[in-house]
Amino acid sequence: MTMATPTAANTITEQLTAAGRAIEHDSFAIIDAEVGQHDYTDEQWPLVRRMIHASADFEFNGLTAFHPDAMRAGLAAVQKGGTPIVADVEMICVGLSAPRLRHFGMSTQHYISDPEVIELARAEATTRAVQAMRKAQRLGRLDGAIVGIGNAPTALIEVIRLIREEGAQPALVIGMPVGFVSAAESKALLMTLTDIPWVAIKGRKGGSTLVVAAIHALLGLAEAVQKNAA
Repeated sequence: MTMATPTAANTITEQLTAAGRAIEHDSFAIIDAEVGQHDYTDEQWPLVRRMIHASADFEFNGLTAFHPDAMRAGLAAVQKGGTPIVADVEMICVGLSAPRLRHFGMSTQHYISDPEVIELARAEATTRAVQAMRKAQRLGRLDGAIVGIGNAPTALIEVIRLIREEGAQPALVIGMPVGFVSAAESKALLMTLTDIPWVAIKGRKGGSTLVVAAIHALLGLAEAVQKNAA
Protein backbone atom coordinates (compact mmCIF):
# COMPACT_ATOMS: atom_id res chain seq x y z
CA MET A 1 0.00 0.00 0.00
CA THR A 2 1.42 3.38 -0.99
CA MET A 3 0.06 6.54 0.50
CA ALA A 4 -0.01 9.59 -1.77
CA THR A 5 1.03 12.96 -0.46
CA PRO A 6 -2.10 14.76 0.68
CA THR A 7 -3.40 17.39 -1.72
CA ALA A 8 -4.48 19.58 1.17
CA ALA A 9 -3.54 19.85 4.83
CA ASN A 10 -5.50 17.77 7.28
CA THR A 11 -8.02 19.84 9.20
CA ILE A 12 -9.57 17.34 11.63
CA THR A 13 -6.47 15.48 12.80
CA GLU A 14 -4.14 18.47 13.12
CA GLN A 15 -3.63 20.93 15.96
CA LEU A 16 -6.48 23.45 16.11
CA THR A 17 -4.37 26.62 15.86
CA ALA A 18 -1.78 27.75 13.33
CA ALA A 19 0.78 28.14 16.11
CA GLY A 20 0.11 24.63 17.36
CA ARG A 21 0.37 23.18 13.88
CA ALA A 22 3.65 24.98 13.26
CA ILE A 23 5.19 23.60 16.44
CA GLU A 24 4.06 20.06 15.65
CA HIS A 25 5.29 20.24 12.04
CA ASP A 26 8.63 21.70 13.17
CA SER A 27 8.93 18.87 15.68
CA PHE A 28 8.33 16.29 12.97
CA ALA A 29 10.94 17.99 10.78
CA ILE A 30 13.48 17.86 13.61
CA ILE A 31 12.77 14.16 14.15
CA ASP A 32 13.19 13.45 10.43
CA ALA A 33 16.50 15.36 10.42
CA GLU A 34 17.92 13.71 13.56
CA VAL A 35 16.62 10.16 13.37
CA GLY A 36 19.17 8.88 10.90
CA GLN A 37 18.46 5.75 8.91
CA HIS A 38 15.50 3.51 9.56
CA ASP A 39 13.97 0.44 8.00
CA TYR A 40 10.30 1.44 8.17
CA THR A 41 8.11 1.79 5.12
CA ASP A 42 6.54 5.08 4.07
CA GLU A 43 3.29 3.82 5.62
CA GLN A 44 4.84 2.79 8.94
CA TRP A 45 7.14 5.76 9.53
CA PRO A 46 4.44 8.37 10.38
CA LEU A 47 3.29 6.14 13.25
CA VAL A 48 6.82 5.64 14.58
CA ARG A 49 7.59 9.35 14.18
CA ARG A 50 4.51 10.34 16.17
CA MET A 51 5.54 7.98 18.95
CA ILE A 52 8.97 9.59 19.02
CA HIS A 53 7.26 12.99 19.07
CA ALA A 54 5.13 11.93 22.05
CA SER A 55 8.09 10.63 24.05
CA ALA A 56 11.22 12.40 22.75
CA ASP A 57 12.73 8.91 22.63
CA PHE A 58 14.53 8.01 19.41
CA GLU A 59 14.87 4.38 20.53
CA PHE A 60 11.40 3.77 19.14
CA ASN A 61 13.19 3.85 15.81
CA GLY A 62 14.02 0.16 15.94
CA LEU A 63 11.96 -0.89 18.97
CA THR A 64 8.66 -0.52 17.09
CA ALA A 65 7.58 -3.64 15.24
CA PHE A 66 4.77 -4.19 12.73
CA HIS A 67 2.84 -7.19 11.52
CA PRO A 68 3.07 -7.04 7.70
CA ASP A 69 -0.63 -6.19 7.44
CA ALA A 70 -0.80 -3.79 10.40
CA MET A 71 -1.01 -0.47 8.59
CA ARG A 72 -3.48 -1.67 5.97
CA ALA A 73 -5.69 -3.22 8.63
CA GLY A 74 -5.50 -0.19 10.93
CA LEU A 75 -6.37 2.26 8.17
CA ALA A 76 -9.20 0.06 6.93
CA ALA A 77 -10.64 -0.10 10.45
CA VAL A 78 -10.56 3.69 10.76
CA GLN A 79 -11.95 4.34 7.28
CA LYS A 80 -14.75 1.83 7.82
CA GLY A 81 -16.32 4.20 10.35
CA GLY A 82 -17.80 3.28 13.69
CA THR A 83 -14.91 1.03 14.68
CA PRO A 84 -14.61 0.79 18.48
CA ILE A 85 -11.35 1.20 20.35
CA VAL A 86 -11.10 -1.17 23.32
CA ALA A 87 -8.44 -0.03 25.78
CA ASP A 88 -6.95 -1.62 28.86
CA VAL A 89 -7.09 1.62 30.86
CA GLU A 90 -9.06 4.84 30.92
CA MET A 91 -5.93 6.87 30.23
CA ILE A 92 -6.00 5.83 26.57
CA CYS A 93 -9.66 6.77 26.21
CA VAL A 94 -9.08 10.19 27.80
CA GLY A 95 -5.95 10.84 25.75
CA LEU A 96 -7.56 10.32 22.37
CA SER A 97 -8.95 13.40 20.64
CA ALA A 98 -12.75 13.36 20.74
CA PRO A 99 -13.15 15.48 17.56
CA ARG A 100 -10.79 13.22 15.63
CA LEU A 101 -12.68 10.12 16.75
CA ARG A 102 -16.04 11.72 15.93
CA HIS A 103 -14.87 12.41 12.39
CA PHE A 104 -14.65 8.65 11.85
CA GLY A 105 -17.62 7.74 14.04
CA MET A 106 -15.34 5.93 16.48
CA SER A 107 -15.83 5.35 20.20
CA THR A 108 -13.66 4.19 23.08
CA GLN A 109 -14.43 1.54 25.66
CA HIS A 110 -12.68 0.24 28.76
CA TYR A 111 -13.83 -2.03 31.56
CA ILE A 112 -11.01 -1.76 34.08
CA SER A 113 -13.25 -0.04 36.67
CA ASP A 114 -16.38 -2.08 35.97
CA PRO A 115 -17.83 -3.46 39.26
CA GLU A 116 -18.30 -6.93 37.77
CA VAL A 117 -14.70 -6.91 36.56
CA ILE A 118 -13.42 -5.97 40.01
CA GLU A 119 -15.55 -8.64 41.69
CA LEU A 120 -14.41 -11.38 39.31
CA ALA A 121 -10.77 -10.36 39.65
CA ARG A 122 -11.02 -10.74 43.43
CA ALA A 123 -12.97 -14.00 43.23
CA GLU A 124 -10.67 -15.64 40.68
CA ALA A 125 -7.39 -14.12 41.92
CA THR A 126 -6.65 -12.52 38.58
CA THR A 127 -5.99 -8.92 37.60
CA ARG A 128 -8.73 -6.47 36.69
CA ALA A 129 -7.06 -6.15 33.29
CA VAL A 130 -7.60 -9.86 32.57
CA GLN A 131 -11.24 -9.70 33.57
CA ALA A 132 -11.75 -6.48 31.58
CA MET A 133 -10.64 -8.19 28.38
CA ARG A 134 -12.81 -11.20 29.16
CA LYS A 135 -15.79 -8.91 29.61
CA ALA A 136 -15.06 -7.18 26.32
CA GLN A 137 -15.05 -10.59 24.66
CA ARG A 138 -18.31 -11.65 26.33
CA LEU A 139 -19.94 -8.47 25.09
CA GLY A 140 -18.65 -9.05 21.56
CA ARG A 141 -16.59 -5.87 21.66
CA LEU A 142 -13.24 -7.27 20.56
CA ASP A 143 -14.27 -8.47 17.11
CA GLY A 144 -13.47 -5.81 14.53
CA ALA A 145 -12.07 -3.45 17.18
CA ILE A 146 -8.76 -1.69 17.49
CA VAL A 147 -7.44 -2.99 20.81
CA GLY A 148 -4.99 -0.69 22.59
CA ILE A 149 -2.92 -2.02 25.50
CA GLY A 150 -0.54 0.50 27.07
CA ASN A 151 -0.43 -0.36 30.74
CA ALA A 152 -1.23 -3.98 31.62
CA PRO A 153 0.80 -6.90 30.26
CA THR A 154 -1.81 -9.26 31.69
CA ALA A 155 -4.43 -7.61 29.46
CA LEU A 156 -2.30 -8.23 26.38
CA ILE A 157 -1.61 -11.83 27.34
CA GLU A 158 -5.34 -12.36 27.84
CA VAL A 159 -6.20 -10.82 24.46
CA ILE A 160 -3.76 -13.20 22.83
CA ARG A 161 -5.37 -16.13 24.66
CA LEU A 162 -8.83 -14.98 23.58
CA ILE A 163 -7.63 -14.80 19.97
CA ARG A 164 -6.07 -18.26 20.07
CA GLU A 165 -8.58 -20.13 22.22
CA GLU A 166 -11.89 -18.31 21.80
CA GLY A 167 -11.61 -16.99 18.26
CA ALA A 168 -11.58 -13.27 19.05
CA GLN A 169 -10.97 -11.27 15.87
CA PRO A 170 -9.73 -7.73 16.54
CA ALA A 171 -9.00 -5.63 13.49
CA LEU A 172 -5.68 -4.55 15.00
CA VAL A 173 -3.91 -5.01 18.33
CA ILE A 174 -1.65 -2.17 19.44
CA GLY A 175 0.37 -3.85 22.18
CA MET A 176 2.59 -1.44 24.10
CA PRO A 177 2.39 -2.23 27.83
CA VAL A 178 5.19 -0.71 29.87
CA GLY A 179 6.90 -2.27 32.86
CA PHE A 180 9.16 -4.86 34.37
CA VAL A 181 6.92 -7.88 35.00
CA SER A 182 5.82 -9.65 31.81
CA ALA A 183 5.83 -6.47 29.71
CA ALA A 184 8.56 -7.55 27.30
CA GLU A 185 7.29 -11.12 27.33
CA SER A 186 3.70 -10.16 26.53
CA LYS A 187 4.82 -8.15 23.51
CA ALA A 188 7.09 -10.93 22.31
CA LEU A 189 4.08 -13.25 22.52
CA LEU A 190 1.99 -10.78 20.51
CA MET A 191 4.63 -10.75 17.80
CA THR A 192 4.15 -14.48 17.27
CA LEU A 193 0.60 -13.92 15.98
CA THR A 194 0.27 -14.32 12.24
CA ASP A 195 -3.48 -14.08 11.57
CA ILE A 196 -4.27 -10.91 13.56
CA PRO A 197 -2.39 -7.69 12.68
CA TRP A 198 -0.47 -5.96 15.44
CA VAL A 199 1.88 -3.09 16.27
CA ALA A 200 4.21 -3.65 19.21
CA ILE A 201 7.20 -2.25 21.05
CA LYS A 202 10.06 -4.61 21.81
CA GLY A 203 11.29 -4.77 25.38
CA ARG A 204 10.13 -2.99 28.52
CA LYS A 205 9.31 0.40 27.08
CA GLY A 206 5.77 1.44 26.22
CA GLY A 207 2.83 3.19 27.80
CA SER A 208 -0.63 4.55 27.17
CA THR A 209 0.77 7.76 25.67
CA LEU A 210 2.35 5.73 22.90
CA VAL A 211 -0.87 3.87 22.14
CA VAL A 212 -2.61 7.24 21.85
CA ALA A 213 0.14 8.49 19.54
CA ALA A 214 -0.15 5.38 17.36
CA ILE A 215 -3.92 5.74 17.02
CA HIS A 216 -3.66 9.46 16.29
CA ALA A 217 -1.16 8.62 13.55
CA LEU A 218 -3.67 6.19 12.01
CA LEU A 219 -6.39 8.83 12.17
CA GLY A 220 -4.17 11.39 10.49
CA LEU A 221 -3.21 9.00 7.72
CA ALA A 222 -6.85 8.06 7.20
CA GLU A 223 -7.86 11.71 6.84
CA ALA A 224 -5.08 12.26 4.29
CA VAL A 225 -6.41 9.33 2.25
CA GLN A 226 -9.92 10.82 2.46
CA LYS A 227 -8.67 14.15 1.12
CA ASN A 228 -6.75 12.52 -1.71
CA ALA A 229 -9.86 10.62 -2.73
CA ALA A 230 -12.10 13.70 -2.65
